[in-house]
Amino acid sequence: MTLVVVLVALSGCSGINALLKSEQPEKIYTKALEYYGKAKWSRASTLFEGVEHYYRNTTREDSIKFYNAHCKYKGQDYEMASMLFDDFRKSYGRSPFLEDAEGMYAMCHYYMSPDAKRDQTMTSRALIAINEFISRYPESDRIEQFKQINEELTERLHEKTYLNAYTYYKIGRYKSAIVALKNALRTYPNSKYREQIMFLIVDSAYELADNSVASKQTDRYLSMMDSYLSFCEEFPESKYRKEVDRMAKHARDYLDQHVKEEVK
Repeated sequence: MTLVVVLVALSGCSGINALLKSEQPEKIYTKALEYYGKAKWSRASTLFEGVEHYYRNTTREDSIKFYNAHCKYKGQDYEMASMLFDDFRKSYGRSPFLEDAEGMYAMCHYYMSPDAKRDQTMTSRALIAINEFISRYPESDRIEQFKQINEELTERLHEKTYLNAYTYYKIGRYKSAIVALKNALRTYPNSKYREQIMFLIVDSAYELADNSVASKQTDRYLSMMDSYLSFCEEFPESKYRKEVDRMAKHARDYLDQHVKEEVK
């Protein structure tokens, strides 16, 4: 069976090569459309690429460019497809394929967007492309899908910001953790990680104060208490409440003792 498949594949390739060498653009184009209609994306793409120079500056030029980009998209070569769709939308602003091209351009970036543990440059690009599409085509039947994707990718950025800040906390760089966590709250105030972030700010401030030299402890415990009060006000029934209360008691005991000593 394997041998048969290989032979059929080789036969198909030789047929495509012979067709490309025939210098008969209509035949090549017709065969490309046939493969395209049968979802044989790789073969169709090869033929579209081989015939496109014959139709440069003709009414078929944008069709061939679009079909080829679509073949790459369907074949899950999203990097190449995104480049081809980007070139298409910049070159054929009046094409009837423009809306579809811009939609698939956005989707290419969505499919290339990695999980939150990795670099999120592609996620940001996907969000830009998706929001551009929503703005340009508000009546598109893709709007609801793109709105859902927008929420998904935004949440991924929330998670990435949280994970970056958490890394500082995990390795004991509490001062950097506090800065990163507060920046995360400012950037994404509605993040689903808001409670965890605010808890980690309290915890980081506590650890920073507890491990500081004596001359800095008073100010740092006071700062920690500010974070504690903000946390309790927003999340009075939090699962972290006992833990932050324990930290607050330690901070108050320290402050009570040292403020009295300073007064003396």
